[in-house]
Amino acid sequence: MWLWDSVSTLPILPLVFFAIALAVAFGFEFINGFHDTANAVTTVIYTRTLPATPAVVYSGVMNFLGVITAGTGVAFGVVNLLPVDLLIDRAGSPAALLMVLSLLLAGVAWNLGTWYVGLPVSSSHTLIGSILGVGLANSLLEGKGLNGVSWDKAIQTFMFLFITPLIGFVSAMILLFTLKRFVRTPRLYKPPEGDDRPPGWIRTILIATCGGVSFAHGSNDGQKGMGLLVLVLLGFLPFHYALDTAKPDRAREVREALPAARERIPAEKMNSKLEKDFATAQQLIDGKDSFTDLEPEDRWKCRQALYRISKALPKDEPEGGPRATLTKAVEFVPLWVKICTAFALGIGTMVGYRRIVVTVAERVGKQHLTYAQGAVAEFVAAMTIYGADMVNAPVSTTQILTSGVAGTMVANGTGVQPSTVRKILLAWLMTLPATTLLAGTLFAIGRLFV
Repeated sequence: MWLWDSVSTLPILPLVFFAIALAVAFGFEFINGFHDTANAVTTVIYTRTLPATPAVVYSGVMNFLGVITAGTGVAFGVVNLLPVDLLIDRAGSPAALLMVLSLLLAGVAWNLGTWYVGLPVSSSHTLIGSILGVGLANSLLEGKGLNGVSWDKAIQTFMFLFITPLIGFVSAMILLFTLKRFVRTPRLYKPPEGDDRPPGWIRTILIATCGGVSFAHGSNDGQKGMGLLVLVLLGFLPFHYALDTAKPDRAREVREALPAARERIPAEKMNSKLEKDFATAQQLIDGKDSFTDLEPEDRWKCRQALYRISKALPKDEPEGGPRATLTKAVEFVPLWVKICTAFALGIGTMVGYRRIVVTVAERVGKQHLTYAQGAVAEFVAAMTIYGADMVNAPVSTTQILTSGVAGTMVANGTGVQPSTVRKILLAWLMTLPATTLLAGTLFAIGRLFV
């Protein structure tokens, strides 16, 4: 479903706020692009493998392709940080709209501020902190304590954000040690001098790893942008984006999967609410060839039922089982969202890279990057992000790459600059609480007027 088919139903004031929310969401992804460009292009620029302009254009194109070919597991990992009932029961309400706007504004403000001072912080931390902030603020204001966040999902996300930089540091250090043992070419391990350029084979590797990091960044961070857009759509247009209407056979698939889903739910989980959900879903889609045949209000009722049923099903089902079928019906990214996100991230990648490139290349270690360090750090970063994609984990390209650079500096015997590392660690530690507080405060202030 393209955007115009749904926004034409909005009154003027909600339409204005929706336009603002869309602009800020795409702005976040654009800023994410130029905030994280340094992760890919630093090595090829500072090793004189490519001039700056071709490097950032190449990175932007690879980011675009990464988004276009990405799945949606990471996107809904982000969306599901907010509790199911908050997403479903509040969708379309003023509070839901305020949540979306608050988390978007908090994320953009923090990313812009840290970019301005040249700190390579994590856009993943920024986004997750903002989501946690509005969820916690909403539950506290309603007297529900700290239940405004899906803590199991949040803890899992924190675990990946904590572990992956360590993987980047250790892996890059070990790989450079190994390379130095078997490839004894001294110029690979010294900073370039004058107009020196890398040998052809290492230049090929550097260009390939730059493309790999850019593509991986697009596939992972692009999904976070998709998740943001899905939150906007569910907040402002819940009836229109409740179910996947782009696939004509989806309703039939769901109808056929419901009996099998009922059989797979353990007896201890089956209760009156789930029984009602099964009855509602079956009644609404009986005789329907497509979800488009449902009235908008009925689509939302059907989504509520299918979502709760899918979450009650065991996760260890065979591929193509009923849980996957039901999930596909409610967790989808419209094609126009994927295309627009790809453009926002790809274009953003082509601008604003200089501030953070200097930090990563010149201020992490006590000397400039060498050819071998650049290749190793980016290879490790790309592989780590691809691995995270396979398990649908949102990770920080910035943290992984910066940790990899630090690991190569240690392995090369040059060490790191303590002052820069302290600043990066401080920004890393501050991002989550700062964005949580900022987003929560914006939401709380907004609630005074809504």
